[in-house]
Amino acid sequence: MSDLSAQKCEACRADAPRVSDEELAVLIKQIPDWVPEVRDGIMQLERVFKFKNFKLALEFTNKVGAMAEDEGHHPGLLTEWGKVTVTWWSHSIKGLHKNDFVCAAKTDDVFAAL
Repeated sequence: MSDLSAQKCEACRADAPRVSDEELAVLIKQIPDWVPEVRDGIMQLERVFKFKNFKLALEFTNKVGAMAEDEGHHPGLLTEWGKVTVTWWSHSIKGLHKNDFVCAAKTDDVFAAL
């Protein structure tokens, strides 16, 4: 468990600040398997998780979904045979908030526990 995954998501309002470039450089080092991606001008965090089959991919998807519901913060989840693509970003601010890094770290913990 990382320092990030031990934290809780905080309520994120539309006027909350996005993660700065300096914060991004520090936070991304704590979740090295995640890649910052820009889609439609919105910075997001993405990671592809590999599995032996669809059943395990679906189990992971459901566990990430339960964690997301507990945190009150929800990712994009694409479940396919043998892989799940997880994408975190804060819809309300159209970019990255610390919550996204917290939930990415928690997603890594879900994967490690399988």
